[in-house]
Amino acid sequence: MSSKKISRALVSVFYKDNLDPIIHFLGKQGVEFVSTGGTQDFIEKLGYKVTPVEKLTGYPSIFGGRVKTLHPAVFGGILYRRDHAGDISQSEEFKIGPIDLVIVDLYPFEETVAGGGSEADIVEKIDIGGISLIRAAAKNFNDVLIVSARSQYQELLELLQEKKGASELADRKRFAAKAFDVTSHYDSAIFNYFNQVQQLPSFKASVTQGKVLRYGENPHQQGVFFGALEDLFDQLNGKELSYNNLVDVDAAIHLVKEFDGEKAFVIIKHTNACGVATAHDVKTAYLKAFQADTISAFGGVLATNQKLDLAAAEEINKLFFEILIAPDFESQALELLKSKKNRIILKQKQPLKVVKQFKSLLNGVIEQDLDLKTDSAADLKIVTKRKPTGEQTEALLFASKICKHTKSNTIILAVNGQLLASGVGQTSRVDALKQAIEKAAAFGFNLKGSVMASDAFFPFPDCVEIADQQGIEAVIQPGGSIKDQDSIAYCDQHNMTMVFTGTRHFKH
Repeated sequence: MSSKKISRALVSVFYKDNLDPIIHFLGKQGVEFVSTGGTQDFIEKLGYKVTPVEKLTGYPSIFGGRVKTLHPAVFGGILYRRDHAGDISQSEEFKIGPIDLVIVDLYPFEETVAGGGSEADIVEKIDIGGISLIRAAAKNFNDVLIVSARSQYQELLELLQEKKGASELADRKRFAAKAFDVTSHYDSAIFNYFNQVQQLPSFKASVTQGKVLRYGENPHQQGVFFGALEDLFDQLNGKELSYNNLVDVDAAIHLVKEFDGEKAFVIIKHTNACGVATAHDVKTAYLKAFQADTISAFGGVLATNQKLDLAAAEEINKLFFEILIAPDFESQALELLKSKKNRIILKQKQPLKVVKQFKSLLNGVIEQDLDLKTDSAADLKIVTKRKPTGEQTEALLFASKICKHTKSNTIILAVNGQLLASGVGQTSRVDALKQAIEKAAAFGFNLKGSVMASDAFFPFPDCVEIADQQGIEAVIQPGGSIKDQDSIAYCDQHNMTMVFTGTRHFKH
């Protein structure tokens, strides 16, 4: 039969919050409880009789609690098939009673790792009995209902109330799927902890939260975001984030993070920066960033690393934009910005802590370390006769930070604290430079005295020649070409300064 009435429940959980309504409901239905340890005490304090697991197994909890439920009297009661003559006969022979409901959660392994626990503490949080009970009950979904996490308690209670202490096959299969989601995630977390050291060539990523998006990159594509976005942001206004919104938000917060300790503002369009600036206040930083490309900023994603005040909000409010991100907002500023109901306003609650990135590729997945290297003054090798001034060095490092977050091939033109123009995603570095020069001219910038950053080395001296013709005086690049000397020689002949970082920043 599809409908199964619950008569006996095994309950053994680490987290007991919100469990009591379920215990009360089952108890009033006359369900027999089987439990152990702290959960047994919890149920008994609620006023219900409990059969200790030790009474079923004939063994006490041994080896410091490592072995409690691993016994045929427990697993037999879960796994035996109620419609199988052989199983029924053996259950009678060995006096194994059926268990119809299993409520079990797992030791907090991930929480212990995240909390900086010792290896001994972490290893003790690798659940053995619990995960075995979950898998057993989920496997026998034809007869057993499995509840594998406290997040499922409310759903279970509503189900029991609706169906008067019974469950249908569809219910049990749904909870079984949730159970295997829990166990597979748990095992992945354990493997990834050990693999930090072992570095086995195996890829396992598990995210248990997902949100279906309106669509993917385009309306004919489906899209889902997997992750706990609410841990990173509070959305204070606006419509739901789309696939493309999320991609641009990711680009914006990675770029603005480069300017910790400074007051910075960035404007992103299709993952590339069309405006970046630092200044003594947010309003000035925004106006300088906006100045770099007043056209592309329309419909862009804006981000700052400072509390956004009313003065900045009054300027930003003049622009049509999709998203604004800040660590905090003055109340008057927020009230003004919320005047447009569709504007997405995000309060970033914590910095990103991601150190790896991956994506599907061909018939597999490709993974790499995140590019966490930010070029600093200590990295610079001056390769020309002319040395950069202090201001030029600051401008070069500023441009290098933007370059790192721009699609290759890329050239960044800047002065200290302001992006002037960029050439992005070009098939040649010369094309990227020409694009940047043309864009700078279109927005009224004179490049004399500015600096140039390149994400990779110059295979030929053509880029420094073109830069020189525009009045650009300083260049930062990784170096590493067999023809580096040609570019160095040109700079020396034309009184330019150039530094090598030794680090390439391709971005594809």
